Amino acid sequence: MRKTFLARWRASFLAGLAVTLPALLTIAVVKWLFGTISSFTDTLLFFLPYLVVPKEVYVNGQSAPMFWYWSVLALLLAMVMITLVGLLARYYIGKRIIAWVDSVMMNVPFLNRFYGAIKQVNEAFSGNKHSFKTVVMVEFPREGMYSVGFLTSEQRNEVQQKSWENVVAVFIPTTPNPTSGFLVLVPEDKVKKLDMSVADGIKYIVSLGSIAPGHHPPVIE
Repeated sequence: MRKTFLARWRASFLAGLAVTLPALLTIAVVKWLFGTISSFTDTLLFFLPYLVVPKEVYVNGQSAPMFWYWSVLALLLAMVMITLVGLLARYYIGKRIIAWVDSVMMNVPFLNRFYGAIKQVNEAFSGNKHSFKTVVMVEFPREGMYSVGFLTSEQRNEVQQKSWENVVAVFIPTTPNPTSGFLVLVPEDKVKKLDMSVADGIKYIVSLGSIAPGHHPPVIE
């Protein structure tokens, strides 16, 4: 039986959608990220309206948003500044300045809670050797269902001691945004350690499980 025009159109549309959707989503994400980041970095060009007439800076001729090329310039300026901070952080004077800034931020009431939490998450995902130790798999959120997480602590502190069994701390990130998640205390014998690295584990979670590192089971002789 010959397919109707509607059926052929539907098949072609779905095939085209499958081909173009990854590119469209990538462009949409890049555009969203650029807009979000530029809303902060544009402030670096606060002096621009004093050097150039506003109508050549802003889309509406008076105030934000800026034309995209000015936003690109602001983003490049931010990258240069961040690079310089990173370069400075490698030397003694830079480390002292960063330590002083940390001390100031951690002593500001209310703000210190957010700053401390963000700093810890940033250190964890930037590969700090004292943060995530091992990629593991645990039964979560219920028995029979498994989640991929990161072993964060095997210390026998008060919380773990009062559980009356040997438990370890496991952080289970949400996906595709791994900066939030759940901290669960799991019996040590219920934790399955995986061979993938922490970096591969983060990629696996962010990609919704579509990017899985290759696994080569040990050869039994």
